Amino acid sequence: MDALARPIVPPAPYVHRQELPIWRLVLSTAKNSLGNWAESSFDALLGRRNVFGIDSLLVNDPKWVRHVLHANLHNYVKPPAMVRPVRPLAGEGVLLAEGPEWKRQRRMLAPAFTPASVGLLLPHFQAASEAMVRRLEKTPRVDLSEAFHQAALDAVLRALFSLPVDESRTGLAAIVRDYLAGPGRPNLFDGFARAEDDFGFALARRRTFRRHWFKAVDSIIAARKAAPAGATHGDLLDLLLAVRDPETGAPLSDVEIRDQCATMLLAGFETTSRLLFWCSYLLTLDPTEQARLRQEVTAFPPEKVASLEDLQHWPRLKQALCETLRLYPPVPVMLRRALGPDTIGEHEIGDGTLLWISPWVIHRHRAFWEHPTAFMPDRFAGKGQPWVSEPAFLPFSAGPRICIGASFAMAEASIVLATLLARFELSLDAARPILPVGGVTTAPDHEPLFTLERIA
Repeated sequence: MDALARPIVPPAPYVHRQELPIWRLVLSTAKNSLGNWAESSFDALLGRRNVFGIDSLLVNDPKWVRHVLHANLHNYVKPPAMVRPVRPLAGEGVLLAEGPEWKRQRRMLAPAFTPASVGLLLPHFQAASEAMVRRLEKTPRVDLSEAFHQAALDAVLRALFSLPVDESRTGLAAIVRDYLAGPGRPNLFDGFARAEDDFGFALARRRTFRRHWFKAVDSIIAARKAAPAGATHGDLLDLLLAVRDPETGAPLSDVEIRDQCATMLLAGFETTSRLLFWCSYLLTLDPTEQARLRQEVTAFPPEKVASLEDLQHWPRLKQALCETLRLYPPVPVMLRRALGPDTIGEHEIGDGTLLWISPWVIHRHRAFWEHPTAFMPDRFAGKGQPWVSEPAFLPFSAGPRICIGASFAMAEASIVLATLLARFELSLDAARPILPVGGVTTAPDHEPLFTLERIA
């Protein structure tokens, strides 16, 4: 029986029959924010609840999601609960900027993420992928989570700075992982904070991390700038140094370049490595789909990729990556706080109302998807950019603030995964299921050893 007749359903956190009482909701969220949802959340279009005096609205209806993230964008801002864990990683970069400052940054960064600009970075992705498979050939059982993290870090360092990973930079991956698993995890103080600096005693470890992180980013930029004068590298730093505000002609300041690079490092290797891990896991559960992808990349090997158009030779690979993004969205929940009155459906919104937009819930919502918990890549067949065209598909957010690096991430992930599948057959013999854990990103609850069998 094929996958469409009996689709594969990967493990997921338990869905409760009824909404949890507040005390259990708090405990569950602290353990795993993906494990606090009730059955009704995956059926309702809108759901209202008061949590510790905070008026909260769950927004699942794509029409109202677009209203919040696009049509009435200026009435909604990221609350401290969403900003505080990310600020030490992204600084004042485009990821967290608001209002006119966000518009200015987005306008200035746009030339660096055109299809032509991303196409120039493909050789960097290929070099990082080849380096990864050479490392993996040394052992048949590997921690693919760690391998992907190093490969994605290598890819983004090459793409940003034309600098491959070396001993002085491999620690960056561990620094970020340790932060996200420790002080970077959202906590109760984040939820109750009315301003970003509230409960300052709870921010000490984050501030320490921020100093070390930005010092590391500054040193990488300095190393790249030390290259001979007049040299061009075909990397993103070249583009960032060249951009000018189309209204004032001003370049990005050193601090702005640092913060944008920090943001790109975070997005370029943390979220991409998670995407690669989850897709590989799903392919071990579905060997038939894995074989189809291998046939596709064998027919057009990764080393032949010379432009973004060449990635169209791998439609099934793209479908598998999109389905992975649906089942394991990089950002499992987006929060917005209302600045003033509004109406969403039958609900009156007041100043301070907290809106929950959860890609985790929307991507598994029973009104929007057939077999919503199943791995079915064919659901994305023939869809060029489903993160733009599909209202209930939000892996890169939506509206004007949709991730500027979406094409960068998809190209990087496609080349790394294609290179791996062209060389190895993946399997996983561990009996323990891998469960997703919600935090700043969607991470696995443990990192198993995969078995790699070399393709003859």
